[in-house]
Amino acid sequence: MGTIRRQPPVQLFAAVTFNPAIEPEDVLKELEAHFGPVEEKSRKFEFDAFTDYYAEEMGVHLQKQFITFRELIAAEKLPGIKHLTNQIELRISGSEKRKVNIDPGYVSLSKVVLATTKDYSHRMYLGDGIFGDLHLVFTNKSFQIQPWTYPDYKQPWVIDFFNRLREAYRQKLGEYFQD
Repeated sequence: MGTIRRQPPVQLFAAVTFNPAIEPEDVLKELEAHFGPVEEKSRKFEFDAFTDYYAEEMGVHLQKQFITFRELIAAEKLPGIKHLTNQIELRISGSEKRKVNIDPGYVSLSKVVLATTKDYSHRMYLGDGIFGDLHLVFTNKSFQIQPWTYPDYKQPWVIDFFNRLREAYRQKLGEYFQD
């Protein structure tokens, strides 16, 4: 029988997709009010180049950016964070159609997990109507895509971003266990 152990905290991040009609810095300020200071931001990129999934609801010329927060979180907080980001989306959009999509997730040493409301074969139920999508797996010294990995997460620079995030997280864990 395995020993049940307290799990280390994980690195929270958010993938923010936004309509050109909103100011991304307003979204960041809202997220910082709930999750603390932003630690790193990826470059912004054209989300429409990968999918038109949100076009009907959010419009076209969508931009996307990954952001990370300084503080680590307990992995079991992810469902509550997804509920909160859904509320933030509605508050910022101020209309029937969203102008921003905020997908929270976390990085651990072994994986990248996204929070979602949609069930699928590779998604584990986390509670409160939220599933964890095992999106990238760390093996052979890098995060690896899966058959279900979203196209924008397959870009080499995105994989590099998450590899750097994992390394920064690993260093934070060392400090966490020394305290």
